[in-house]
Amino acid sequence: MKNSFAGMNVLITGGSSGIGFALAQRFKTSGAHVWILARDENKLIASSESLGLDQDQNYFITDVSNFSEFADVLQYFSSRNLHLDVLINSAGVTQPGEFEFMEMDLFHWMMDINYFGTVNAIKALLPLLQKDSTIVNISSMAAILGVYGYTAYGASKYAVRGFTDALRSELKLAGIFVSIVFPPDTKTPQLDYDNRFKPKITKELSSTTGVMSADKVAHEIIYGIERHKYIIIPGIESKLIYLASNLLGRRVYNLVDWMISGAVKKQKNPLE
Repeated sequence: MKNSFAGMNVLITGGSSGIGFALAQRFKTSGAHVWILARDENKLIASSESLGLDQDQNYFITDVSNFSEFADVLQYFSSRNLHLDVLINSAGVTQPGEFEFMEMDLFHWMMDINYFGTVNAIKALLPLLQKDSTIVNISSMAAILGVYGYTAYGASKYAVRGFTDALRSELKLAGIFVSIVFPPDTKTPQLDYDNRFKPKITKELSSTTGVMSADKVAHEIIYGIERHKYIIIPGIESKLIYLASNLLGRRVYNLVDWMISGAVKKQKNPLE
C-alpha cells in the first residue's frame, strides 16, 4: 500500500479485532496515526501492543451504543487541537436465528450497536472532521439482499445503509467524503461466533459462498477510500451479487427462493 495516509489521524471503532483491526494494521503500516476504540480493555491493550501504536493514549474504552461515552474521545482530540482525517465505524455484532425463535432483546442489541453505534460515533465526533476528511461505515452484504436467518442483523445493516445514503448527500456540501462498505462473510472472531447460531438452512446457504480474510477486505476498503468511492464491495463474488440484485430487480427474490428451496431439499436428502 502506498503511504497516502502518512501523518493522517485515523480512528477506528471496533478496532481491536476483525476487519477493524486489519484496517488498523494497514493504516499503521502506511504511516498514519491510529487510534482504536472498543468495549473490552484487555482486547484493546493486546491489540494496541500488537499494532505498535505510537501515541501515549492510542485506544479508548467505549461502548458505541452509549452516546455519552464519546465525550472523552472528543475531549482528547479537541484538547490537543487534533482533527480526524478518517473515521471508520467498524464496531458491530451479529447473532443469526429464525425470527420465530429470536428474543426481542437481540433485535435491540444489534440495532443499538450496529446502527446507533454508527450514528453516535459520527454525531459525537463530527466536530473533529474537516474538508477532505473521510467517514467509512461498515454495513454488510446482508444489506444488499435479505438473508435467511438474519432478520435482526440485516435490518440493522439496512439501517446503516439508509443512514449513510442520506448522510453522504449532506456532508458532500461540507467537502467530507463518505463511504459505505458491504463486506461478505469474513474470517473473524465474529464469524466464528455467528456460525454457532446459524439455522441449518442458513448454514447450507453460506456453504456455497466463499469467506474472505480480514486483511483482504481491509485492502479493498483502503483502495476504495483512496479513490473516494462511495460504495465499496470487497470480493468478486460480492460484486456479482450486488450487480445481479440491481439487474434482476424484483426477480432476484425468485432466485433467493430457489436457493432456499434447494437448501431445504438438501436438509431432507443430505446425500443428493
